[in-house]
Amino acid sequence: MLINNNKSGRLFVVLAGFFLTNALLAEFVGIKIFALEPTLGFDPLDWQLFGQTGTLNFTAGVLLWPFVFVMTDVINEYFGRRGVRFISYLTIAFIVYAFLFAFLAINVVPADWWIGAYSEQGIPDMQAAFAGVFGQGLWVIGGSLVAFLVGQLLDVAVYHRVRKVTGEKLIWLRATGSTLVSQLVDSFIVLYIAFVLGPQKWSMDLFLAVGTLNYAYKFAMAVAMTPLIYLAHALIDRYLGADAEAVKAAAAADR
Repeated sequence: MLINNNKSGRLFVVLAGFFLTNALLAEFVGIKIFALEPTLGFDPLDWQLFGQTGTLNFTAGVLLWPFVFVMTDVINEYFGRRGVRFISYLTIAFIVYAFLFAFLAINVVPADWWIGAYSEQGIPDMQAAFAGVFGQGLWVIGGSLVAFLVGQLLDVAVYHRVRKVTGEKLIWLRATGSTLVSQLVDSFIVLYIAFVLGPQKWSMDLFLAVGTLNYAYKFAMAVAMTPLIYLAHALIDRYLGADAEAVKAAAAADR
């Protein structure tokens, strides 16, 4: 990983910071489930898949994860396998750290006046609301972390395999292609651990239906955000200047 150069070192810190912030926020806001059709101003769709029917509901975390995917590919391009692995492990450690302190905050005794402080805003019990938002189930947290790590490592492997075959051409293929493969696995791992193995005990039909819809959304977002990858490459190449090719060559050779 080429970080001796001041510019490349600063670049890695910025990319890593943006990556970590988005991943951490996605974990915490993921407790909210939103309806896609009304959000976009459409009538609800009664989809039917694997014997299941319903509307398109997603965790709010999907608003942030596409940016994590983009950052993964950008870090991969300029800092190689070790760069992605380092920030992935660091992100998992920070997420675990954040949730530990969230659970600590939940379990400290609340002030009596604070519990009903927002009753006029429709929140009669702030302690219950706080615990509900920040106290996501351990199965969900565990599933999310395992899926994240497996997805990241798979993304790295596919990205470099495609890069080895195509060279520096076809950025869209290695970036979008690696995301599509890794998120196929990620989408099903998190649901299987959190909701099939977890206390809710989803049926396989429900698991396959929800997993397919989640992946379809991620597929669409990965394709839609492909131009953003090219924009990021252009901005970074301009920032690094003459060092850009050396940085990318070192990343391509990184094992």
